[in-house]
Amino acid sequence: MSNRLGVDLGGTKIEVAVLGPDNHIRWREREPTPKGDYAGTVETMAALIERAERECGRADGIGVGTPGTISPRTGLIKNANSVVLNDRPLKRDLESRLGREVIMANDANCLALSESADDGAAAEGDSVFGVILGTGVGGGLVVDGRVLVGRNAIAGEWGHNPLPWPVPEETPGPSCWCGLQGCIEQWLSGPSFERDYAEHAGESLDGALIVARAEEGHEPARQALERYSHRLARALAHVINLFDPDVIVLGGGMSNVTVLYDRVPAIWDEYVFSDPITTRLVAPRFGDSSGVRGAAFLPDSLGRHLR
Repeated sequence: MSNRLGVDLGGTKIEVAVLGPDNHIRWREREPTPKGDYAGTVETMAALIERAERECGRADGIGVGTPGTISPRTGLIKNANSVVLNDRPLKRDLESRLGREVIMANDANCLALSESADDGAAAEGDSVFGVILGTGVGGGLVVDGRVLVGRNAIAGEWGHNPLPWPVPEETPGPSCWCGLQGCIEQWLSGPSFERDYAEHAGESLDGALIVARAEEGHEPARQALERYSHRLARALAHVINLFDPDVIVLGGGMSNVTVLYDRVPAIWDEYVFSDPITTRLVAPRFGDSSGVRGAAFLPDSLGRHLR
């Protein structure tokens, strides 16, 4: 294996990276995701891949991490919070544009795969739950180095379960694009954090600024971050009760909020059905490029399972 090529298709950006034989990123570039433009999204992905291969040579395989997943029944994307992708043959269209095969998996699976590798933040864990806290909320499971896809290709998709143990003001919860109310995604995505702050503080701020204000002692921002921490702890307690992973690794924009790594485990003990919890909550060692790194691992490590 020489070069690996990964694509991370996000709600706001498309990233392509080339990994060398040592698994280090040797080339990386990003472009904004064409909002609401499916054809433009496919073309942007293809153009970045072609640019990468002009710079670095032809890759041995192409892996793509995407919101949602490919339906085993139809071959179309389903469950993507970037709704323009839903019911589209993204894999087939990208392969047709490139004239070659790509291996595609959920972006949270790619995060978990990247961070469970020997050099990742969850390397010592046999079972790893990867969490995306970004434009949407997703989850992926890796056991003994292999992604668990599931019978219906939805293993780990906790973002559209209801927020557990809700307090009265959290019911019935915000309406979700999926047609339900109170989904975890509507409480824990980056935009949801900003919405919650605006509803309580009476002003709209970027999430990073809310966190910075909280660190400075600004009370409305501090309260918003505490509400978020408590909701994340309850949501992850459900995961621990069901799956009991060795390590939980966070990804997406909210993974940069450092207070979560101490505060959330302090809260989840109240909800997990066990004695003291030894599951570790960790930040991604490869930051916001962990997803694209995991995508690059797909063709050689998981291709036979995900085709």
